[in-house]
Amino acid sequence: MKQSEVIAAQERVRQILAAAGFALTNAEATNIEVADFGLNRLASEGLELVTYVNTDRYCAKELVLFPGQTCPEHRHPSIHGQSGKQETFRCRRGLVWLYVDGPATPHIQARIPSESRPYYTVSHEIVLRPGEQYTIPPNTLHWFQAGPEGAVVSEFSSPSHDESDVFTNPNIHRETVVEEQAS
Repeated sequence: MKQSEVIAAQERVRQILAAAGFALTNAEATNIEVADFGLNRLASEGLELVTYVNTDRYCAKELVLFPGQTCPEHRHPSIHGQSGKQETFRCRRGLVWLYVDGPATPHIQARIPSESRPYYTVSHEIVLRPGEQYTIPPNTLHWFQAGPEGAVVSEFSSPSHDESDVFTNPNIHRETVVEEQAS
């Protein structure tokens, strides 16, 4: 991603969170993570994150999704002899379609990004509206997409080791590479 794209996405997140009544410290506002998963398709497959705390005991984050933006299918495996991340998603604003292992929903509401269609394999749909939440067990395949107005989701979890997430799409790189702009 270009540095200018990261800066624009961070500013957009700050505006979305401010409009929703979320107060960020200067450090949080400066350190908004923009994840394009190495696909360079942030509008369709990406995620923006604000991490409040991530210790060896627990983690709390805000996940911000732009309209129609999808966090690709992945799971949180066991690492270093510890169970993978268990996370609870609580929708704060907008609408989120969450997909997990389970009986397939015949006609899902999300639109799977066409470039990555083979890598979306679970289709048991959970719909989250403001105030609704769902807990995802460790090592469970899942993906999620914001509705037409975007979404803000609070994540409460066991320790987060995003670098260890296993994505169904082998082309994904969890860490965003930012291209420096010529001066």
